[in-house]
Amino acid sequence: MRDFYNKALMGFLGLLLASCLVGYLCFERTFLSVALLPSDTSSLPWHSELNTDVPQGGASTIKVDDDKFSLSFDFVLSHQAQYPTATLEMRFNPRKGKPELVDLSRYDHLSFSAKCAPANILMFAAFTFEEKVSIPADPLTYRAPSTYFSCSENWSRIELDLTRLETPQWWFDMFKLELYKKEYKLDKVSKITFGSSYQSPFDVNAKVQVQEIVLSGRDWFYSYLLGGFLLLVWGGYGFWFFRQHTNAVVGDLRDKMQRDRPLVAYQQLTVEPHRDKDKSAILHFMATNYSNAELSLESMAASIAVSRTKINDILKAELGFTFTGYLNKLRLTEAARLLAEKEDANIAEIAYSVGYKNVSYFNKLFKEEYNCTPKTFKALCDRTPDNG
Repeated sequence: MRDFYNKALMGFLGLLLASCLVGYLCFERTFLSVALLPSDTSSLPWHSELNTDVPQGGASTIKVDDDKFSLSFDFVLSHQAQYPTATLEMRFNPRKGKPELVDLSRYDHLSFSAKCAPANILMFAAFTFEEKVSIPADPLTYRAPSTYFSCSENWSRIELDLTRLETPQWWFDMFKLELYKKEYKLDKVSKITFGSSYQSPFDVNAKVQVQEIVLSGRDWFYSYLLGGFLLLVWGGYGFWFFRQHTNAVVGDLRDKMQRDRPLVAYQQLTVEPHRDKDKSAILHFMATNYSNAELSLESMAASIAVSRTKINDILKAELGFTFTGYLNKLRLTEAARLLAEKEDANIAEIAYSVGYKNVSYFNKLFKEEYNCTPKTFKALCDRTPDNG
C-alpha cells in the first residue's frame, strides 16, 4: 500500500501544480486589461484627432498639450453653432488607407483618472460601425453611443460601463430608425472620444487632463475551459485513485493472507514437530482445535499437560503472540481464506466455523486485522481476480 500511496501523492501534487498553472493562465486570459496610454506602447495603436463645430459654422476651438503619455487638451466653446462641440478623438490607426475597426466586444468597462479646470461635465462616446447604416468613409453615419461624467480640479478615478451607453436621438432621426433599437455592438469600433457636453462652460478656457486609460473585461471562454480541464483531470484522477486503491487493497490483503497461511492447521508449522515436545504439542493442538468455540487457555493447558504460563512463554518466544492473540490470528486467517475462496460464503457461517460465537465480535476483530469488514473484504476479492 505504501507504493500506491506514494504514487497517489506524486500524482496529486503533479495535478495540483498543473491545475495551478492552467488556472493562472486561464485567469490571466479571463480578466482582460488593455492600457491605451502611453500611446506608443499600447496593444491597440491609435492617434489623436481634433474635432470642433467649425465645419457647421461654429467658432469653438481645441488644442492638444499632450497625447502620448496622457490626454491633455484645452477647449473654448462658442455659442455660434447650433450644436457647439469640441472633442479629442482617439482614432484607431488605419490600415492601407482604410479606417481601422477594432473589436472591443470583450471589454465592458473603461476606467481613467481625470481632472478639469474649471469643473466640467464631459462626454465620452464610442463610434461603432452599424451594418446596413454606416458608410466606412462617413463618420457621421456611425452609431455613437455615449455617456457623461463629471470632473473637478482634483484628480478622480472614473469608470464607465461600456455596455450601458446611450445612442443620441439625432442619429435615429437621421436614418429614420425606431428608437427602441438601442442595442449596439462593440465589435467594430473606429474611435472613442472625450469632449465637451451641452453643460460645459461657454467662452471659458477649459483645461482637461485624462490619464491611465484602461479597457477591462472578461472572456468567459477561458473560465469554462478551466472548469472543463479541472473536471476532466481531477475526475480522471479520482477514477484512477479509487480503482487502483481497490487493486492495492486487494493485493495487500492477498499478500497478508499468503504470509499468514503457514499459521493455519493445514500448512507446515514454523518449527520442526519433534524438536521440542512442548512446542510441538502447543502448536499442533491450536492448529487442530482453533475452530472450537469453547477453546481456552485453561482447557488447552489441561489437555496437553503444559502450564498456562509456559504456553504463553512459548507462543511469545516462537511467534510473538499471546495465546489469545495467536488463536485470533489462526481463526481470522482461516476466515479470510474462506471468504476469498468461497463464492457463496456466508459471513455468519464462516464466523461460527472458525470458532466465534458472536458475529459482531468477529466483525470487530476482522476489521482490526484487515482494515475492512468481512463484507468489504469478500466484495474486494470477488471484484479482483486472483492473478497469483
